[in-house]
Amino acid sequence: MVAYFDAVNDALERLDDMGYERGERNELVNHGPMATETLATLGHGDQIGAWVQVYRAKPHHDRPAPHLPINASDEGSWRPALGDFGRAGDWEQLFVRELADAPWRDVVVRWWPRLISGLLAGITHGAIRTAHAVRSLAGTPKPSRAQLTELARGLAYWAARHRSLPGQAGFRGRASLAQAVAALPREQLEDSLLPPRARVISRERLRRIDELSGYDEALQAVAPEGPQLLLSEMTAEFAGIYLAHTDIYPIPLLHGVTLPAAVRIVLPYLPVEMHLPTVAAVWQLHVALLLAFTGDPRGEDTAREVALQADVPPFDELVARAVEHKDEHVIKFTEACLRENGLRPDPRYAAAVQTAQERIPVPELGLIP
Repeated sequence: MVAYFDAVNDALERLDDMGYERGERNELVNHGPMATETLATLGHGDQIGAWVQVYRAKPHHDRPAPHLPINASDEGSWRPALGDFGRAGDWEQLFVRELADAPWRDVVVRWWPRLISGLLAGITHGAIRTAHAVRSLAGTPKPSRAQLTELARGLAYWAARHRSLPGQAGFRGRASLAQAVAALPREQLEDSLLPPRARVISRERLRRIDELSGYDEALQAVAPEGPQLLLSEMTAEFAGIYLAHTDIYPIPLLHGVTLPAAVRIVLPYLPVEMHLPTVAAVWQLHVALLLAFTGDPRGEDTAREVALQADVPPFDELVARAVEHKDEHVIKFTEACLRENGLRPDPRYAAAVQTAQERIPVPELGLIP
C-alpha cells in the first residue's frame, strides 16, 4: 500500500500544471487534487497514477498568471478582488506568500471568516478544495511545498470565485432541520434539470434567490443545536434529498453532502466562535440549493424508509465500486458518506452512494458533460 503522504504528493506533482477550471464557459471545476486526496484517504493511493491518466484526458485551462499583487493587510486591496476570477493568479500568489510567512493553521484562521460568506464559489468547490488541502496538511507531520501550494490554490479559487448569497442565516427558530426543509416552498421547474438546461435554470434561480418564496424565513427557521450535530443532520437530510430527486441531473445535489462533510474537516482548526457561523453559512447554501435545483419535495419525507428497504451493499464494497468507477464526484461523495455514516449511522448514506454510482456515467465512456 502506498503511504498517504507519498500518494498525495505524487498526485499533486502530476496535476501541478492544470488550471482551476475547464469547459467553454469555465463551468467545470478541476477536481483532480480533491479526488486524488480522497483516493489516498480511502487507502487506494496505488490507484492515483491510473486515475490521473484518465482525468488528464479532460482538457483543463492553463494555470492563471498573476497580474497585480494583492495586499493581505489592506482591505482596500483584497476585498475588491473577491469574486474576480481574472485575479485568480493574484490570489494564488498572495496565499503562497502568506503560507511562506506563517503556519498554515494561522492562514486558514485569518482567511476563513473573510471567505465563508462566499460558499457558493465554484458551486461550493472553493471551500471543498480548501478542506481537502487542510486534511492533507493535518495528516502529515512535515508538509511538503506541494501540499502548501495546494492549500494556496484552494483558498485562491474560493476567493476568486467568491459569491455571496443575500441575507444572513442563523439558528434562531424552533424547527428541526428536517422540518425546515419540509416547510420550504418550492417553485415548480419549467423543465427537467438536464444540461445545459440545468445551468440556465439554476443560474436564474440563484440570481433571484431572495425573491423566491420561503428563502428569508428558512434562513432563521432551524432551532439551535451543536455545530457537529447540525452538520450530521445536514448530510443525512441531503443524502435523502439526493435519493428522492432522481428526476434531475445527478451532480448538483451531491454538494449538499460533500460541502458540510468538508466543513467538518476544517472545524477542529478554527476557533470555537467560528463554528456556528460557519455551519449557518452552510445551511444558507443548502436553502439555495433546494430552491435552485428542486421543484417539489417529492419523496424527501420517506427517503429514510426507502433507504432502509433498499438492497444496498456494505460500505467496503461501495468504496471498491467507487474506485473502479473513477468519476471524481462518485469518489468524493462515497468517501464523504462513509465518513458521515461512521459518525452517526443512517441508511440514507449508503443508499445515496449506490444511487450516485448508478446514475453518474463512468469517465471512460466519455459521457461526463
